[in-house]
Amino acid sequence: MIRIAITGPESSGKTTLCKALAAYYGLGYIPEYARTYLEKTKGKYEQSDLDHIARGQYDNLINAPGDLLICDTDFHVIEVWSAYKYESVSSYISSLLQEDLFDLHILCKPDIPWDPDPLRENPEDRDFLFERYIAALEKHHKNYIIVEGSSDKRIEKSIKSIHRIQNK
Repeated sequence: MIRIAITGPESSGKTTLCKALAAYYGLGYIPEYARTYLEKTKGKYEQSDLDHIARGQYDNLINAPGDLLICDTDFHVIEVWSAYKYESVSSYISSLLQEDLFDLHILCKPDIPWDPDPLRENPEDRDFLFERYIAALEKHHKNYIIVEGSSDKRIEKSIKSIHRIQNK
């Protein structure tokens, strides 16, 4: 089984890329559990809720069938946001980051316009957070690529990288 995580700051094109890759490969994708969780809480949460969100994302990942899984978010999203907003990361989230759950992380650069959404919080610091994503992926020794530019460029680079993993 090959697992691909799409990661990056808010409104950086993660879901758009997931949908495009799912369509290309003719499969579904694992949605961002945080969105489901926050829709139920009307966007309200505390730091302890991040563990519940991580657990929901993990359960969806582990229980998903198929030879190729595309996941709209990874645990770096939760780590970076927790460190940014609360200045700490729980031991549970840290333990998930130690696991080798994904074969490739595709980091979306926030070089596209901000798309307002009631569940999004931070249009101002996307570039700053993007740098924190790079640092987190490096710190945890994750295999990753950065995609940027037009949707077509992002999709093309992602597919080439996924094909390289499939052909190993």
